[in-house]
Amino acid sequence: MSPVSWVSRCLIGYCLLCGVAALAQETEDVPVTPKEPGTTNTATDTVGNVQQKAEDVVDDAKQKVDEFAKDVDQSPQAKQITAGILQPIYLLAEQLSFPWFHWLAFALMSTGVVSYALQLVLGKLIVLAKMGFSPKEILSDAHGLIVSLIGLVLTTQASAENSTFTQSPFAVLSAAATGLVVGFIFYRWGQAQEVQAAVARRGVSTW
Repeated sequence: MSPVSWVSRCLIGYCLLCGVAALAQETEDVPVTPKEPGTTNTATDTVGNVQQKAEDVVDDAKQKVDEFAKDVDQSPQAKQITAGILQPIYLLAEQLSFPWFHWLAFALMSTGVVSYALQLVLGKLIVLAKMGFSPKEILSDAHGLIVSLIGLVLTTQASAENSTFTQSPFAVLSAAATGLVVGFIFYRWGQAQEVQAAVARRGVSTW
């Protein structure tokens, strides 16, 4: 499957999940009253209709996504664009396939994982203690954590296939230790900035 097709499926699938979640929320908000003999429970009928419509929308959207992905996969223009995107990356990867590059990449990804994980847990608790709350910061840190985790997995996989990095316990342990120390330092910096921002929003003195 080409990257264009994969990205399009992910985006459309995400939109579908959001739409289904919204429809499900609407059905939860509809009060359901007991059905009396000889009467029609309109609320139950409404819930059933909404659920059926949601299933129809999902099925129809899946079919359209599959058709769109098939058209993109068969498109010469899409293949050229894909090759233009991937070729420079492949060339760069070939030039950087040596153990020290994977050591550096592993250390950087470990730094991100440690830093963002601590900011999401400890950092947010400290900010809440200062009566501050920022959904943007939480989403930003969660995004950074996910990207770092994915990068760590891909780095490990690439190094196992293209270098001797994973075969050296010293290299792996030293990279992980470096990421732990530097990640904690970045966490402290990020926490200080968040606390200062929370204090500024609340207009209270620092502690």
